[in-house]
Amino acid sequence: MSDPFIVPEEESAAEAIEAIREELELFDDWMQRYRYLIDLGEKLPDFPSEWQNDQFRVVGCQSQVWLNFHEQEGKLFFAGSSDAVIVKGLIALLLRIYSGRDAVEISQIDPIFITDLGLAGALSANRSNGVASMVKAIQTITQRYL
Repeated sequence: MSDPFIVPEEESAAEAIEAIREELELFDDWMQRYRYLIDLGEKLPDFPSEWQNDQFRVVGCQSQVWLNFHEQEGKLFFAGSSDAVIVKGLIALLLRIYSGRDAVEISQIDPIFITDLGLAGALSANRSNGVASMVKAIQTITQRYL
């Protein structure tokens, strides 16, 4: 099995947010953007089935969402998954931004990027709440390392 923890493509969270913004701008409508999110989710590394339990479950998500992490050389690496395809894509997007960063950088990421990218307005209220719950779970983990 491959490593389920996400290694960032971009040097910083700000660069990841900007890259995602540019990618989303390539699409004309939200149906195409949803397809983009689904594709992101399909590219996530396999999340081990033994982690798909209440210990790793993100509370506050309508779908089943699981999140795990490990710390290595001062950086936090996250792995995640969901039983819902669009939510899995949202996890992939969040992990692209948050995973592989140190606790200080993670703590300074303003979740307003969700609104700035147009995601908040395009998602159902339940999905928006789920994204907020995922961000909160990441921030809670990060607090232990500040």
